[in-house]
This record gives sequence, structure tokens and C-alpha cells, in this order.
Amino acid sequence: MPANRTQKQKTKLNGAFCVRVKFVELNLDHLLLPRGFVTVPQSEAAGSTGGMATVRNLKIKTSTCKRIMKELHSYEKEVDREAAKTADMKDKGADPYDLKQQENVLAESRMMIPDCHKRLEASLADLKGTLAELEESGEKEGPEIDEARSTIGEVEKVIETSEA
Repeated sequence: MPANRTQKQKTKLNGAFCVRVKFVELNLDHLLLPRGFVTVPQSEAAGSTGGMATVRNLKIKTSTCKRIMKELHSYEKEVDREAAKTADMKDKGADPYDLKQQENVLAESRMMIPDCHKRLEASLADLKGTLAELEESGEKEGPEIDEARSTIGEVEKVIETSEA
């Protein structure tokens, strides 16, 4: 039997149809997987939309960009607030232990900003790709597409100002 060949059969699990997949022969040099049955929801097994861009996917990716941008602004505000609190504690001559703890809080907040930037850039690239794919398929107008375009503009401004 060829490697990676699977046997599929439909079964009913908790009222929903699932596909039971049995790995017949799976030979990976660096990774050993146990043989047996793995239950995969039928929607995943069939690949309902495949890689096609849909308006729904566009809305999800637009919302993701907006959420990450909101998160980034929140962390930036938190860094400003914690920096002011740390400076105030230094001016008042606070306990060294408390001051050290406050500096740790500030450092953790600062560490989150580059992570948010990376996620925002990845999300932006994903949104642009989905929008381009949707436009290629013929959908060039609509409120979701307009919202995605405006979100792309906002995110690009945020990325430009953070790089400067």
C-alpha cells in the first residue's frame, strides 16, 4: 500500500456526521504517529470552502485586524500609564522591592508591543491576500469590501507611524 493512504468511512457521532479516518500506512522518518482511528469533523474532511476567499472570510480577517490594532493601542496606553506610575514611585522614593515589581510590569507591557506589531503585519498581509482573491473572483464592490479597504489604510498608517 502507498504511504499516506487513508480509509474513510462515515459515522455518526453526537448527532453529527463525522468521517473516521484510519491511517493505513504512514511512514515519516522523524515523527512516529500511532496507528488507529482519528475522528475528524466532516466539514474539515471535505474541505467545505477549500482556500477560496469569501465575503465571510473577508469580514473575519477585517475584524481580526481591527481587534489587533485595538490591542496594540491598549498596550501603548498601558506602557504610558505604567511608565508614569514607575516615575512617580521613583520620585516618591518607594520601597525598592515595589519599584522593582513595577519595573517588571512595565517591561512586560513593553514586550507585548513588538508581538502585536508582528501579528498586525501578518493579519494585514492575510487581509490583503483575501481581498485580492475576492476581487479576482469578480466581487469588487460591497460594504464588506469597502470596510476591508478602509481597515487596510488604517493599519498601514499605524505600521508606518510605529516604524518611524
